Parts: sequence; C-alpha cells; structure tokens
Amino acid sequence: MHRLLALSLLAALPAFAQPKPAQLIPAQSEIAFTTRQMGVPVEGRFGRFSATIALDPKKPEAGSVAFTIDTASARFGAPELDGEVGKPTWLASAKFPQATFQSGTIKAAGPGRYEVAGKLTIKGAAQDIVVPVALAQNGANGANGTATGSFTLKRLAFRIGEGEWADTSMLADDVQVRFKLALGGLAAP
Repeated sequence: MHRLLALSLLAALPAFAQPKPAQLIPAQSEIAFTTRQMGVPVEGRFGRFSATIALDPKKPEAGSVAFTIDTASARFGAPELDGEVGKPTWLASAKFPQATFQSGTIKAAGPGRYEVAGKLTIKGAAQDIVVPVALAQNGANGANGTATGSFTLKRLAFRIGEGEWADTSMLADDVQVRFKLALGGLAAP
C-alpha cells in the first residue's frame, strides 16, 4: 500500500514541476508560410490557431508546447487560391480540420534561444521536427514576450498537393513556416 502511494506521488511530481502556461495573444500573433510555384514565392497565413506554452527560461526541459491550427483558416489573399486550399488535394479541411504540434523536448540553445523538438501532424500524417525558437521577454519581470522562429517542412511528407500537384517542378516540396507569438504570463527570465 505504501509503495503504491509513493509511486503515485512520484508520478504526480512532474506535473507540479511544470511551469504555469503563458497566454497567447492572438491579435498580436501570426503563423505564415511561403511556398514556391514555378519558382515564384507564394505567401499565406493561418487566421485561427491556439497554443498552450509552458516555459520557465531557467528550466526549459520542464516545459511544453502544444499548437492547434484551424486548417480551414489558411489564406493566400487571392479568392481562387483561398477556395482551393481546404480541398482534399491540399489540406482536406473537412476531414482534417486541425493541424497540431506537440513538443517532446525543449533544450536551451543560448540566451533566449531554444530548440523545441516534437511531432507535427497535418492531414493525419505525423513527422518529428525540431523548431528553433527565440524568446524576447519584456514587461514587469519579463512577464510578456514574443516567441519567433521558422522551419521548413516537406509538404509531400504530409500529402499536401496530391495528384498532379505532387510534381515538385510545378510546386516546391519545401514550405517555409514562420511564426511570431505574443505571450503574456511568462516566467521571469
């Protein structure tokens, strides 16, 4: 009985060690992406997303990051492209309404810099990625801040652009993803 209680308490300790989640400020945040169609850059962005970010800059390894992106909110700013992006060939928003990222580990990579490793899932396909993140803290005790970063994903690994669009001479396989996240309630640096 005592051993079971001790194991239960030990299992609960990591939950207590996790930092308090920061609050995402959506109106000041963005997730954008760039692809190349026949060598010409095509810019887009997601209009709706949420995040749970728990990070203590003094103990980043105890932190976690989770994102949910509404795939139907992808926009290029051109009606003909905006009408296509949610279709099954592309993001299949009806079948896969969300793309997600869940961190596995967070490592310090220098002052205010981190490497966040985790699983990105789009259209039901999951890939392990490492995202470099820079965190600039400000405000009282560094409670506010901005997390920025970028990474490249291979769209075909997620079945984005199937059929005739799988031809990378027409549409590049590389998609550059950039983010700027305004955060409140961060742990002091």
